[in-house]
Amino acid sequence: MTSLLSLLLLLLITSSSVESKTFWGDVAALKEFKNSVDAKSITPGSCLSSWDFSVDPCDGLSGETFTCGFRCDSTVSGSGRVTDLSLDHAGYSGSLSSVSFNFPYLQSLDLSGNYFSGPLPDSLSNLTRLTSLYLSDNSFSGSIPVSLGSMPALEELLLDNNRLSGSVPASFNNLSTLKRLEIQLNNISGEFPDLSSLKNLNYLDASDNRISGPVPSSLPGSVVQISMRNNLMEGTIPESFGNLTSLEVVDLSHNKLTGSVPSFIFTRQTLQQLTLSFNGFTSLDSPYYSPSGLPSELISVDLSNNQIRGSLPLFMGLLPKLSALSLENNSFSGMIPTQYVWKTVSPGSNFAAFQRLLLGGNFLFGVVPGPLMALKPGSANVQLAGNCFSWCPATLFFCQGQEQRSFTECRKFSRVIP
Repeated sequence: MTSLLSLLLLLLITSSSVESKTFWGDVAALKEFKNSVDAKSITPGSCLSSWDFSVDPCDGLSGETFTCGFRCDSTVSGSGRVTDLSLDHAGYSGSLSSVSFNFPYLQSLDLSGNYFSGPLPDSLSNLTRLTSLYLSDNSFSGSIPVSLGSMPALEELLLDNNRLSGSVPASFNNLSTLKRLEIQLNNISGEFPDLSSLKNLNYLDASDNRISGPVPSSLPGSVVQISMRNNLMEGTIPESFGNLTSLEVVDLSHNKLTGSVPSFIFTRQTLQQLTLSFNGFTSLDSPYYSPSGLPSELISVDLSNNQIRGSLPLFMGLLPKLSALSLENNSFSGMIPTQYVWKTVSPGSNFAAFQRLLLGGNFLFGVVPGPLMALKPGSANVQLAGNCFSWCPATLFFCQGQEQRSFTECRKFSRVIP
C-alpha cells in the first residue's frame, strides 16, 4: 500500500513539473504565426530563430530558446498569456492574411521594419485588448480593413510606409481611445473621413498619399499635430481649424490648396509651426494687430512656392516668437518692411530675431535696407536673390543663388498688378 501511494505521489509531482506555463491556445497561436513567416527569411540569431516549441514558450524566456519577440504575463488563472508580440527588424517576410491572431490578452503588436506583404488580415480585430499596433515599414498592400475600426482599446495605429491603397475607413471614427494615427507613405486615396469622435487623438500623419477633396473639417479639438503634406487636397483651410484648441503643428504643403490663407490661423494661440508651401494660394488675410505685437506662439511659417501677391505682410514682423519665415517664390512686391529689418538685426528683448528670412524669387524692389547690408555670413539665413532690387550683387551672401530679375520682367509685372 505504501509503495502504491509513493508511486501516485511521484506521478503527481512529475505531471506538475511538466505542466505548461503557457496557455495552450497562445502556444498554438505562436506556432501559427511563426509558420506563416517565410522560413528562408528567419535568419540565425533572429528572434524567430529561437522559437523552439519543444520548450514551453513562457518558461523558456530566460534560457536559450524564445530569447525575444514576445512577453508573457500571468493571469488570474495562473497561466502564462502572451501580452506583447514585438519582432526584431530581421527582414522577415511572408503573408499574414491567414493568421488568426488568437491572442486574447495581447496589448502590443509590433511587426515594423520587416518585409511582410499581402493584405492586412481582418483577424487583427480579434485583438480586443490591443492598445498599440505597429505595422510600419513593410510591404502590406490592398485596402485597410474596415474591421480595424472595431478595436475598442487601440491607442496607437501605425500603418505608415507600406503599399496600402483605397480610402481611410469611416469605421476609424469608432476608435474612441485612439491617440496616434500614422498612415503616411502609402497610396491611400479618396476623401478623408469624419474623425470628430476621436476625442483623444493628438497626432495625425497622412502625408505622401493621394488623398483628395477638401482639408478635413471634422477633426477633434484634441489634435496637436496635423501632417497631410504631398496629397491632392483642394480648397482652403477650413474655419473649424480655429476650434482646434491644442493645435501646435500644421503641415499641408504640396497640395492643391487655393484662395486666401485665413487670418485666424496666424493668431491660433497654441500654433507653433505652419507649413503651407507648394500650393496655389494667391493671397493672405492679415489679422488685426497693434504696434506692440500679436498674441501668437508661431515660431516657423513657410508660405513659399505659392502665387501670393501684394506687399509683404507687416504683421509677420510683429509675431513675437517667429524666428523662421519663408515667403520665397511667390509674387510679393513692394519694399522690405522696416519690421522685418529690425526683427532680423535688432529685435529687442520681447521679440525673437529672424534666424531664417527667405524672400527670394519675388518682385520686391527698391534698395536693400542698410542694416541688412551690414549682415555678415552666418549671422542669419537671409535670402533676397531673384527679386527686382536696384542693387543686390552676388558678392553679398544673401543675394547669391539667383540673379536679380531683368528690368523688363519687373516692369512687365508691375503693369499687371491689380
